[in-house]
Amino acid sequence: MGSISRILIIGATGFIGRHVAKASVALGHPTYLLVRDSPASAKPERAQLLDSFKASGANILNGSLEDLASLVEAVKKVDVVISTVGGEQTANQLNIIQAIKEVGTIKRFLPSEFGNDVDNVHAVEPAKSLFEQKVKIRRAIEAAGIPYTYVASNFFAGYFLPTLSQAGLTAPPRDKVVIFGDGNARAVFVKEEDIATYAIRAVDDPRTLNKTLYLRPSANTLSFNELVALWEKKIGKTLEKVYVPEEQVLKIIEETPFPGNIIIAISHSVFVKGDQTNFEIGANGVEGSQLYPDVKYTTVDEYLNPFV
Repeated sequence: MGSISRILIIGATGFIGRHVAKASVALGHPTYLLVRDSPASAKPERAQLLDSFKASGANILNGSLEDLASLVEAVKKVDVVISTVGGEQTANQLNIIQAIKEVGTIKRFLPSEFGNDVDNVHAVEPAKSLFEQKVKIRRAIEAAGIPYTYVASNFFAGYFLPTLSQAGLTAPPRDKVVIFGDGNARAVFVKEEDIATYAIRAVDDPRTLNKTLYLRPSANTLSFNELVALWEKKIGKTLEKVYVPEEQVLKIIEETPFPGNIIIAISHSVFVKGDQTNFEIGANGVEGSQLYPDVKYTTVDEYLNPFV
């Protein structure tokens, strides 16, 4: 694998970014975090997080996606750039591409993906536009000749499993469960810490160069019906199941105001269309749990235990 790369993470205080930053440090990479300079009093939780990163040995650099000079200076310090910025900043990653081109020494760029493989989706609005923005970033990276890895990690376990994807709940259901479609499309649920570990393992791996790294651990690839059956077994109770046909799901998306409709549109893509598993991984992709069998990932079964 050669030497251990120096890694720059942009978006390290976000939902997935904080896990990627922790994994980078834990796996021994000299780690740099590009963060906006803002007073600690403005966001105490963020300030605490940055303090914990500093204490663990990460290097904090002040800058932003909109400030190209700060991006260039940050990129000069590292070998690998990872972006974990949120959806509203997806398009601004063109500035990262520009900075990487300008510096010219980056060995790998992982843009902000961490979800469905956006080249293999059948999504409706507003998820469609969100995915299309990520596709534009992919094509720009390829056109610039920048070495890349796209992380198609599928669902964050932390978003979907604590409520079994039920709107308005704060714990998994005990009486009734609403299921989009027929419940047979298979989805993939991966714990955020595990996504981060797989992503960091990939940065120096020649097998992931210019490839999509898919996460489809076998124990975490389940249909909604299988997920409900697993939960029912744990609580020793059969739930009432309400199946929502596709045309009704589409109507709900239309009638739900933004941004609530985004998550429903993504759920439609995954639970109705099967977009996380309805295609084979081709020559341009590799699967993380097969590449790194030594990574002990948290299974869906294990994840649900504390909720029983």
